[in-house]
Amino acid sequence: MKITSTKNLRNLKSQYSEALDSLEMRVLVCGGTGCVAGGSVKIYEKIRDLAKEAGVKVCVSLDVHECGGIGIHESACHGFCENGPIVIIKPQDWLYTKVTIDDCEDIVNETIIGKRPVERLFYTNVNGTFDKYHNIPFYEKQKRISLGNCGEADVNSLAEYIARDGYIALANALDNLSGDEICKIVTDAELRGRGGGGYPAGRKWTQVKRQPNFPKYVVCNGDEGDPGAFMDRSLLEGDPHRIIEGMIIAGIAVDAEFGYVYVRAEYPLAVERLKRAIEEAREAGILGDDILGSGKKFDLQVNQGAGAFVCGEGSALTASIEGERGMPRVKPPRTVEAGLFGKPTVLNNVETFANVPNIILNGADAFKSIGTEKSPGTKAFAVTGNVETTGLIEVPMGITMREIVFDICGGIKNGKKFKAVQIGGPSGGCLPEQYLDMPLDFDSLASVGAMIGSGGLVVLDEDTCMVEIARFFMNFTQNESCGKCIPCREGTKRMLEILERIVAGEGREGDIDLLLELGETISVTALCGLGKSAANPVLSTLKYFREEYEAHIRDKRCPAGVCKALAPITIDPEKCKGCSKCAKNCPVNAISGKIKEPFVIDENVCIKCGACVSSCPFGAIIGG
Repeated sequence: MKITSTKNLRNLKSQYSEALDSLEMRVLVCGGTGCVAGGSVKIYEKIRDLAKEAGVKVCVSLDVHECGGIGIHESACHGFCENGPIVIIKPQDWLYTKVTIDDCEDIVNETIIGKRPVERLFYTNVNGTFDKYHNIPFYEKQKRISLGNCGEADVNSLAEYIARDGYIALANALDNLSGDEICKIVTDAELRGRGGGGYPAGRKWTQVKRQPNFPKYVVCNGDEGDPGAFMDRSLLEGDPHRIIEGMIIAGIAVDAEFGYVYVRAEYPLAVERLKRAIEEAREAGILGDDILGSGKKFDLQVNQGAGAFVCGEGSALTASIEGERGMPRVKPPRTVEAGLFGKPTVLNNVETFANVPNIILNGADAFKSIGTEKSPGTKAFAVTGNVETTGLIEVPMGITMREIVFDICGGIKNGKKFKAVQIGGPSGGCLPEQYLDMPLDFDSLASVGAMIGSGGLVVLDEDTCMVEIARFFMNFTQNESCGKCIPCREGTKRMLEILERIVAGEGREGDIDLLLELGETISVTALCGLGKSAANPVLSTLKYFREEYEAHIRDKRCPAGVCKALAPITIDPEKCKGCSKCAKNCPVNAISGKIKEPFVIDENVCIKCGACVSSCPFGAIIGG
């Protein structure tokens, strides 16, 4: 298929839309990484093969020459990951959860042939059973724009992307807009970068547009290194053409003719689908030397990162693409002036580019009608941790943490109390209960010492030790430090050593002050943005949970009972048979009691060696 003009594209859009509308029913089997790991590929193949064997007219790829029948396709991640593999039935919007290979026959016989739902596969929770996914609390408050095609469309089909208005924004830009006008629309929309601090995308594009040096480049940062984050991965593997379209529009805007998508090698499915989409777009005339017959040039290349967290930082990422070791560079010059190969470069993350087609297609005002005044639009979050429902969500900017945790995700697991949320990954911060009703936007979070970052959101319950959380993230950051600047290389190491001493029960007076001094010094003097934010998890937990640090250091006690070295060892009197084995094995004589009566442990004498725990034949000793 070669698309020779924007008029040809619009004609194809009409034809593909008609072909899509002609389908009697669609069976969309989730092809996201989570569901694939649960066996969704075999489920898709089984449903397809059983339907064909039953004589059903099956459409596995959209074709303008042959319409009608039942569409059976792989879709992208729908966000409801822990309930996968997911199957969605259109137009009824039935959602089947935790589908297995044994369910395929019922899906074919009951749903495809009988036009009836397989009710046992509907999602059920304490509030009842839900047939249509729009009614499930997890989806009710979401507004899926960047993720709009994910779960709703065939992930492998350029034709369906076009049918759903794909590349129409590009056609409009080619036909009606100059580069300056594109930059103005993105600026007027007040789109802020979705990968970190929220720098205005339109301002960045305008700065690159004004640079006199050529060539210029467009780079997409898909190096999603935050623990628990998978927004960019889901977009790249679920709707790659949307990212390609956003990057082409950026290229036209700033007069760049080549772009790079930098993706983690740990995302093989995203890399595979992105490469296939680029090749499809190139063959269709959407990428290359004559974009849609306009005479304009733009092409793309995928570069795979080796897993270094620091390559999420712009200058380290560009160094990696150039074949050098991924390490940050001193600024100025900035990336917009001298980025990739020393040339002006637009560098945005995946979600930022995913917003561009909608802005060009629908206008700046439509984008600004969602979210807050200074943070318009939506934001995708990967929610993990101690909530009833984890997964990938997209919500309007300005939504509160309470709405995400309790309305969308169903509250805290096992009836526990909410304690905090870690937002923004290792570069973010921990926010306590007092901020549950604060709007989630760039400026509000910055005012309390946190940041949206790429959108990782880890919910913590009352049984979480905040000192251990700080130690976990500092261990990650220290291991991932590139080592170029002393504040990050040595400062994070010293902070980690102090935190490890504290959780090991060896904290001492002055440790808190030293952590504060080190953290503030690193924040001011580190070379790159990742280094400057490396101490955030420690500084934020010290700010809001200082009493837990003090309990670890002064009382030699972990309030959450998580830190093994500080966890008290106790004997359950109901389980203890008074056999005295624990007392006989205690090296410091900390256990006393009478035979056939419950024994007790003197915490002031106990050295927490665990000898009593391993020697008790009745499991009566807890801790250690």
